[in-house]
Amino acid sequence: MDFQDYKGVWVFIEEKDGVIAPVSLELLGAGRKLADKRGVELGGILIGENIKSLAATIFEYGADIAYVYDQPIFKHYRTESFMKALLDCSNKHKPEIILFGATSTGKDLASAVATDLPTGLTADTTELDVEEETGLLLASRPAFGGNIMATILCKKYRPQMATVRSKVMKALDPQPGRKGEVIEEKISLKEADIRTKVLEIVKETTKKVRIDEADIIVAGGKGLGSAEGFQLIHQLAETLGGAVGASRDVVEAGWVEHARQVGQTGVTVTPKIYFAIGISGAIQHIVGMKNSGLIIAINKDSEAPIFEASHYGIVGDAFEIVPILIEQFKKAISREEVSHVREV
Repeated sequence: MDFQDYKGVWVFIEEKDGVIAPVSLELLGAGRKLADKRGVELGGILIGENIKSLAATIFEYGADIAYVYDQPIFKHYRTESFMKALLDCSNKHKPEIILFGATSTGKDLASAVATDLPTGLTADTTELDVEEETGLLLASRPAFGGNIMATILCKKYRPQMATVRSKVMKALDPQPGRKGEVIEEKISLKEADIRTKVLEIVKETTKKVRIDEADIIVAGGKGLGSAEGFQLIHQLAETLGGAVGASRDVVEAGWVEHARQVGQTGVTVTPKIYFAIGISGAIQHIVGMKNSGLIIAINKDSEAPIFEASHYGIVGDAFEIVPILIEQFKKAISREEVSHVREV
C-alpha cells in the first residue's frame, strides 16, 4: 500500500440519546497527543440522527474536524449501517489511525470495519504511542493471561486501528468556544438494505452498581481464602461507603459476580481511593486500577507485585489489619458526624 495517501488520526464518537460516551472524550485526548506528534489533524466521526450539534463538543475536547453522518437510518446503532458509513468515510478521506472505545458498540463496529477494509485491529489497548517518523501506531496491551505487556504494530496496512478501554486515557480539559471544520457526509442507504431491524428499546428498570463510577473501591483477592473470608471486603466497603471490587481469581471462584472484576478482562477503574487486599498484583489487574488517585495494598507477601503499583503498602494478615481499619474508620466517621451536628 502507498501510505502517503493516509493522514490524520480519527476517533469514533460514540453517543446515546445525544450524549457523548466518556470514553470517546478520553480518546480525543489520546488522539490529540498522537496527532500533534505526527503533525496531522485530529478528526471525530459522528454517526447518528440529529447529532450534528455534537460537533461543537468534540472541538472543545481537541478535535479539528468532525465528519458527520446525520440521517434517520442511523437513529439506532446497527453494525451494518454504521459500518457502511465508516467505510465510506475511511475510503474517501484515508486516515492513518482510527481509535474506538472498547465498549460493546466500539468492539463490534471496529472488528466489522477492520475485516472489510481489511486491516489490523488491536483490541483492549491500554497504552498508545506513535513513531513520529514512520507513523506506526504503538498499541500496547497485556498478553499471555496478563503476564506480559505486548506492543502490537500494523506495518503493512492502513488505517491502523485499536479499541481502548474506558478510564485508561484522560480527556483534555475542554476549551469552550474552540472551533473546527464540520464535513457533512451522506450515503445512499435504505432501511430495506439493512438486515437487522430494531423492534423495541428496553431500558433497565433497576440501578446496577457501577464500580467504574465509585470514588472508593475496596477490592479483594484469593488471599482472603474463601467466600466467607471475602465478607471482610464487604464490611470495609460498607463502612467507607465504597464499592466492592475483586480480582479475576475471585470472580472465577464464584465469590462475587463478574461486574465487580477489576482488570483487563473486567472493568477499568479510577477511584479516588483503591484498596487492594489479598491481591498479588497480576499485570491484567494492575492495568485496570493503576490510574487510581490513591492505592493502598494489604498483603502477607512482602514481594507481591501489587506493592510496586501502590502508594502505601501494609505487609501483614488482612484478617488482623482490616478489622482494625474498620474500627478506626468508624470512630473517625462518628467524630466527624458529631462535629457536623455541633456546627449546625
